[in-house]
Amino acid sequence: MTTPQGPQPQDIPPFDASKPHHARPHLRPTVQGQPVGVKNPQGQQQVMLALGDRAQIAERSVVTSPLAQFMLGQMNGERDVRAIADAAAKQASQANVPQEAIPHINEDNVKLLVAQLDNAGLLMGPTFNEMLHKFREQFDDSDTLPPASTASTADVLVQQEIGEEATDDQKKELGPEKLREAMEKWIDEALKPVEDPSLDTLPRAVIVPQLDYFRGWMNYAHVYGRLRVVDRPDRVVILGANNFGFGTGVVGCNKSYETPLGRCDYDKDFADRLCARLGPENTEKLWKDRYDHEREHSIEVQLPWIQHVFGDAEKGDCPPVFGVLVHDPSRNNGESYDGKGLGILPFIDALKGAIADAPGKTLVICSANLSHMGRSFGDQTPFAGDSEEANAARNKVLQHDREMIQLISDGKAEELVSSLAWQQNPTRWNSTGAIVATMKALDAKKVRLLNFAAAGDNQSFAFISSMAAIIE
Repeated sequence: MTTPQGPQPQDIPPFDASKPHHARPHLRPTVQGQPVGVKNPQGQQQVMLALGDRAQIAERSVVTSPLAQFMLGQMNGERDVRAIADAAAKQASQANVPQEAIPHINEDNVKLLVAQLDNAGLLMGPTFNEMLHKFREQFDDSDTLPPASTASTADVLVQQEIGEEATDDQKKELGPEKLREAMEKWIDEALKPVEDPSLDTLPRAVIVPQLDYFRGWMNYAHVYGRLRVVDRPDRVVILGANNFGFGTGVVGCNKSYETPLGRCDYDKDFADRLCARLGPENTEKLWKDRYDHEREHSIEVQLPWIQHVFGDAEKGDCPPVFGVLVHDPSRNNGESYDGKGLGILPFIDALKGAIADAPGKTLVICSANLSHMGRSFGDQTPFAGDSEEANAARNKVLQHDREMIQLISDGKAEELVSSLAWQQNPTRWNSTGAIVATMKALDAKKVRLLNFAAAGDNQSFAFISSMAAIIE
């Protein structure tokens, strides 16, 4: 089940049936897999499955056979290793896996995989709990959140310029310059064909992607490019999605942020106004899972754009920022998923009041992706290529997006929630909470759509859509 590039049985503690989290393994929900090409001992290239933690709490990874995907789906904390092997083998047979491969899905290989996952911190259990404890201690030791995804983007841009051999010092020195150059290039490319490349006044809110820049640059540029000549806001409130965290409701962050372009200060004044509106009990709920903001990209990806458009490049300043992660209101009627977190309605009321109380101009940035489809989300249907099946799959998703975007454009936030709830969110919109909170807090009657785009890959691994829009 492993390769020379992956963990070897002798490198990790073996499977131990006396450990409850080994006997009935429970895969962590933030584990993701992606195909990687590796060479086997004979020097032949083969496709393997690389497993890692999207939440980046566990930093180790596991490289294993693609057959492991059938085992992973059975690791829910309820089945023992024998039941996992039996169920995985049955599922693989139904998925038309070659018959000669089925015997490799056996109890011994399940045990080996469990030991590997536990060693990497990818299973629920003591190993992960220790990593989580250290992670939270480090979080509380600093008043800023360090860059993660934006730093990686800047590093890639430097490597594109001078090659893979770029040193850490070169990345640190050249990263800010290359990131600003890329944003200007993307803005020029996106706005070149449009009739209204700038806005006359600062809008009350904007809706932009939370994708990585290389896939989402078009919609980032459509919005931020139009903001280059408007008045600078006195503060920025960013509402994003809690993609990988533990919070079951609305989660705030009481820290400043760092990006390759410098520091964005935490807007404590605005946070205090919000908390005054929330009251003590709901304020405690707001901060309880603040750790979820560590390495959460939905807030971080907006910061360099804010710095580039509204900041002073020489002084390195930008408007103060307050970031919040909003859960999905189409689940549990807007209450937190477990009834213990901060619900969306009291947050919306408090946000509306805080915006009204705060002096000056507030810009709300809704950091939102729309549909999430593809193999990485459990879909077997291909989304790439020109086959009839792939075209039908894409068209179905795009039609659903058009219908939901029309509700947003018409200011029908409640209808958006009820429609997604009734349909059971068939295309996995993951930012509904941020969209609805933005619209309701501002009493938006209309939302102006600037652009819509979807990004995919040739292997149907991920197909993600996003929009660029403003609330004037």
